[in-house]
Amino acid sequence: MANVVLDFEKPVAELEAQLEAWENPVQGDTEHTEKEIKELKKKLVSLKKEVYGNLTPWQKVQLARHPNRPYTLDYIERIFTDFTEFHGDRRFADDPAIVGGFAKLNGQPVMVIGTQKGRNTKESVFRNFGCPHPEGYRKALRLMQIAQLANRPIITLIDTPGAFPGVASEERHIGEAIAVNLREMFALTVPVLCIVIGEGGSGGALGLGVGNKVFLLENAYYSVITPEGCAAILWKDRAYSEKAAAALSLTGSDLLRLNLIDGTFPEPLGGAHSDYDQAAGMLKEGIVTELQKLMKMSPEELKNQRYERFRSIRFFQEPAE
Repeated sequence: MANVVLDFEKPVAELEAQLEAWENPVQGDTEHTEKEIKELKKKLVSLKKEVYGNLTPWQKVQLARHPNRPYTLDYIERIFTDFTEFHGDRRFADDPAIVGGFAKLNGQPVMVIGTQKGRNTKESVFRNFGCPHPEGYRKALRLMQIAQLANRPIITLIDTPGAFPGVASEERHIGEAIAVNLREMFALTVPVLCIVIGEGGSGGALGLGVGNKVFLLENAYYSVITPEGCAAILWKDRAYSEKAAAALSLTGSDLLRLNLIDGTFPEPLGGAHSDYDQAAGMLKEGIVTELQKLMKMSPEELKNQRYERFRSIRFFQEPAE
């Protein structure tokens, strides 16, 4: 995997390279004392806190899309055991942009479903760049209905810029597929926990996002449209994407303030891509904690709470007299 460094990460990357050189000097290099290395480590931690603790919305969007960021299968591998992937929607085909199946979380059987991106060109084409077709949403719904029959909690991991908008997708009724998912997820009587682990774009994300609880990872975003799409519509120029990101209120803190999500899960200092195992450990802790709360609720309580949660989302402004 190529090491990709974003523009605002360059000062951190340079200091990390310097630290590595000091810790592993080649023949002829000046050796540095343990005290000097310790001071450089402290400086690196301080710089990371400064850089990653003051990210703009656009920078968070960039982190959410980071090519080295862990994807759904990376988290499944580290958080769950005995994962058995299911394929196909039993109507048209299998969509690799959505993966899912039964797994165990600390021994507890669950259904885990998520959108999956690719690491390289070949994988990205295979996964359709994380943009599901209608059959992907129908596969997800089939798995949710199986989980309902088996009385197993459902965990969805969302990371998509949006549903695939092409002609083939429209021919197979992408809008209808997402709409049916929304309707049927409201009717589920098992716990549903949704986490946006990277990009949460438009209806493509919402098709897996009707949960009793909805969380974001610290550097993920959730929005009705991508910043580029918003800029293209409002300003006719994608150069305004940074401005659009600031206006869309798409970060975890913005969404929490608007009561659109239930909270955020932390990431390692430097972002989830800096340490997969630590990122997965932090996410697992959050999933276990929230799932334990939901599993105390009765089937009817789960269904009603989910309905009321989304029913209470409304904003209005009184006209000036």
